[in-house]
Amino acid sequence: MRRRTFLAALPASAAASAALAQSRAENPNRNRPDVHAGDRVDGATFASRSAAWGLHGAAATAHPLASLAALDMLRLGGSAVDAAIAANAVLGLVEPIACGIGGDCFVMLWDPKTRKVEGLNGSGRSPKGLSLATVRSRAKNGLIPSHGAVSVSVPGAVDAWWELHRRYGKLPWKDLFAPAIAYAEEGHPIAQNVAYYLGRSLTNFTRVGSGIEEVENFKKIWAAGGATPKEGEIFKNPALGRTYRLIAQHGREGFYGGEVAATIEAYFKRIGGWMTKADLADHHARWDPPHKVNYRGVDVWGLSPNSQGLATLQMLNIMETFDFKAMGFQSAAAIHHGVEAKRLAFEDRAKFYADPDFFKVPTEWLLSKEYARERAKLISPNKILTPVFPGQAPSRGDTTYFTTADKDGMMVSIIQSNYRGMGSGLSPDGLGFMFQNRGELFALTDGHANIYAPGKRPFQTIIPGFATKGNEPWLSFGVMGGDMQPQGQAQIISNMVDFGLGVQEAGDSPRWHHGGSSEPTGEAQQGIGVLNLETGVPQATKAALAAIGWKMEPDPGGYGGYQAIERWPGRYAAATEMRKDGVALAY
Repeated sequence: MRRRTFLAALPASAAASAALAQSRAENPNRNRPDVHAGDRVDGATFASRSAAWGLHGAAATAHPLASLAALDMLRLGGSAVDAAIAANAVLGLVEPIACGIGGDCFVMLWDPKTRKVEGLNGSGRSPKGLSLATVRSRAKNGLIPSHGAVSVSVPGAVDAWWELHRRYGKLPWKDLFAPAIAYAEEGHPIAQNVAYYLGRSLTNFTRVGSGIEEVENFKKIWAAGGATPKEGEIFKNPALGRTYRLIAQHGREGFYGGEVAATIEAYFKRIGGWMTKADLADHHARWDPPHKVNYRGVDVWGLSPNSQGLATLQMLNIMETFDFKAMGFQSAAAIHHGVEAKRLAFEDRAKFYADPDFFKVPTEWLLSKEYARERAKLISPNKILTPVFPGQAPSRGDTTYFTTADKDGMMVSIIQSNYRGMGSGLSPDGLGFMFQNRGELFALTDGHANIYAPGKRPFQTIIPGFATKGNEPWLSFGVMGGDMQPQGQAQIISNMVDFGLGVQEAGDSPRWHHGGSSEPTGEAQQGIGVLNLETGVPQATKAALAAIGWKMEPDPGGYGGYQAIERWPGRYAAATEMRKDGVALAY
């Protein structure tokens, strides 16, 4: 299935030319917040485009080449799982600032045979040879550093792909990697957001005091000439292509055993890290039945801790006690009540969300309607709740989201991440990918549910979304971006259920993000925090929120990235994110 791309036919002068596009700093005409998008003849006035419709299948990813790879698999007779794996492999190459085989993966999918929503936890554990005492000795201000070997946990993505394919794959495993291998070896043009964040990664990794044991491997791949590629420049990663070939040939063992595992162990031994071949061999993804809550007739699903999937469900439970439709779309009342629901849910998130192998999470209580009503009583329409506190249980970064659907009715909601951008800053010798820094998300406080322990899974921010109506699949969706994910998911559901927006319009709608809640790392809440609003939020709404007392700041790039596929009888509608480089396709 090796394919020749148009890049191979480009004249040398074209391939070597300067970047095709300019940054905002280089071109003031691209930095005009007073200029707004053009006018559409129909649909929401704020929408960037319409949804992509198709009868047989669909894909929505953060990069056009990944969406094309997914559609290629579907047209070859592959399942939505085959399409998702092929897309993810491409994303690990073309969007390394968000994902890759050095990171983790979570999945929810609709199985048309069992007619159930299935869940898969593909998160890795901390190295067994890394003690709590050692981690504490490397801490900064009581927190695990964001970069370096102490932040690295076992990558879970490849094993998650393997588990998915074992159960639901139709095409040969090796064929799923053909598009990614071709793009890695022949090259591909760098997308806009990728160019921006590659530059930021270079700055972060090479600054004094970064704590990264070595950065030469990163620079060798992504900054070989001293600078990262700009938008439109052609980029190759033959080292990753070779690693993909090993995985394609040997399956799961191509990553967790053999040459790759030996190289990883030798690398960490060389730089003074802790991950071993045994840590890699012992890793296995876990099938984990998801939980659901009903929001005004729609069942919304979320994965268990160690993910933050319950936070979306807790938010929606609290929001359901209020009449958001009557409050009005993009109103101050709707945003205020949504933010307060978030703040309440996030205090529980900070206290209770942890690896269930090490801590008994009171899930049933957290998701009960009774508890939601109790918490909702704390919210006032005219003032901000201060302080916010977690409930008393009875006895007690950057990501890529994408989704696929096939002709048989399977819908896959999948999210994969290195955590903070390009993760730990560490890249193993000659393998072409970055290690995640998920280990940063452990707490170091004695007695905390999420306290670090060897062989433990850290708290995870990445969560796929899924919703059903009347035991029929309805929406496979997700919103990328750290703590934005449950906040964004709740806004998407409210936009569609409360305000009747379409699947593309729901994502294009201006978003809010609240920061400053307590964190599962042990960080305390920061007063009432800060409310970030996109520029598209009406000025009257902003004024009314300020009158209530909210501290508001803009946060460009902090509102996540959305992809979705909506199921209609006999067809799909796919939506993508105007804030990213993605594309939605259907056929």
